Amino acid sequence: MTNGVAESRVARPGAIPAGSGRKPREEGRGAASVTGRKDHSSLEAERLMEEIVSRGNMMSAYSRVMANKGAAGVDKMPVSALMDYLRREWERIKEELLAGRYAPQPVRKVEIPKPGGGVRMLGIPTVLDRLIQQAVHQVLSKRFEPGFSEHSYGFRPGRSARQAVKAARGYVAEGRRWVVDLDLEKFFDRVNHDILMSRVKRVVKDSRVLRLINGFLKAGMFEGGIMSARKEGTPQGGPLSPLLSNILLNELDKELEARGHAFCRYADDCNIYVASRKSGERVMASISEFLSSRLKLTVNRKKSAVDRPWNRSFLGYSMTFHRHPRLKVARKSVERLKATIREACRRGRGQSLRTVIDGLTPKLRGWINYFRDSEVKGLFEELDGWIRRKLRCILWRQWKRTFTRARNLMRFGLPEETAWKSATNGRGPWWNSGAAHMHKAVGKRFFGGLGLVSLMDQYHRLQIVS
Repeated sequence: MTNGVAESRVARPGAIPAGSGRKPREEGRGAASVTGRKDHSSLEAERLMEEIVSRGNMMSAYSRVMANKGAAGVDKMPVSALMDYLRREWERIKEELLAGRYAPQPVRKVEIPKPGGGVRMLGIPTVLDRLIQQAVHQVLSKRFEPGFSEHSYGFRPGRSARQAVKAARGYVAEGRRWVVDLDLEKFFDRVNHDILMSRVKRVVKDSRVLRLINGFLKAGMFEGGIMSARKEGTPQGGPLSPLLSNILLNELDKELEARGHAFCRYADDCNIYVASRKSGERVMASISEFLSSRLKLTVNRKKSAVDRPWNRSFLGYSMTFHRHPRLKVARKSVERLKATIREACRRGRGQSLRTVIDGLTPKLRGWINYFRDSEVKGLFEELDGWIRRKLRCILWRQWKRTFTRARNLMRFGLPEETAWKSATNGRGPWWNSGAAHMHKAVGKRFFGGLGLVSLMDQYHRLQIVS
């Protein structure tokens, strides 16, 4: 070389030595430049694993895994044992990750019932694999987030289901009074690994990270002592699956944006809002073809439809048919809550009423907090009355004998004559739980004293906070 300064520099690892006879690749492709050096952005892109295993990132991932708790994987290691294990083994694990040799363990298959029927398959990774997945997620999400669509709301920082349903209501208020409600058939079970990895490779250049992600995708499924290989799907249960689903479905988002559609997507739930049934049917056909041909995903024809938004549900919400629609709790969401309460009351026949209410309280608080954006609030008052009636029914069954019922009614303040007349009416528990004597004896104040959450009262409190 004629430049003495350039000659004195030590070649970086991976650089092509001068005079090797190999032709340099084009700079725009992230390879070595004609001077034999990789640019800074290329080197940074190929050193993602170092960022993943850095102390700060791993400590953040550990805090998240500990907060989420969760069940043990195939190795039966509980979350509480993770720190002691890392103290002994982290140097070895870190070395394997940096060398690209780390092999994820199989996931434990768990099936849980879906609210609408059927089962949802979960793949529970070991707690160590959950930690590593979380660490990978934290680093990769920063790379992929800027490229995600503003119409995507699921599993993203600063975005929520609340924002999605409000955006949906806004589209309908603008005059798009038909919805193409897309349901992807067994999405998390059917993700094509090759297609997904090709999308990941557009951003991730570190071959070690790519091998690790591919290892998580292909980790076997363990059930009943038998391990089966996995050739497709990214089962729910690990921290990385939501990000991978967004990476794949971002291509759907970009296609919808290119076509100028108004839509909301939350994970694999996607609603497209249009002005007429005819245009909706056209969109349904073309997008179904796009998903099938480009992403190898299938639209579930039985659960998908072109319909009025007020006839469908999105993320548990529906809306009214008014020109400026109001959000409301979808009928199916109400039915699921009632089924949960029925089951709790059935199990609670041999328990104290306070124990039953203590079990219901977190469910009721979580439910009303999620549906705090409902603008049709009469439902909450109806549900409050129905829940109290279910609890009165438990009391009536527990009292059993006529004498016990009369005595307890008098203890709650009913006159002796009224108490005996009510106790001997010969009606069943459900009828009596809704009768005037039980309403008067065991009212809202009584249940409030036992800690029962009033959905209507809680709704009003949440509106004040909002």
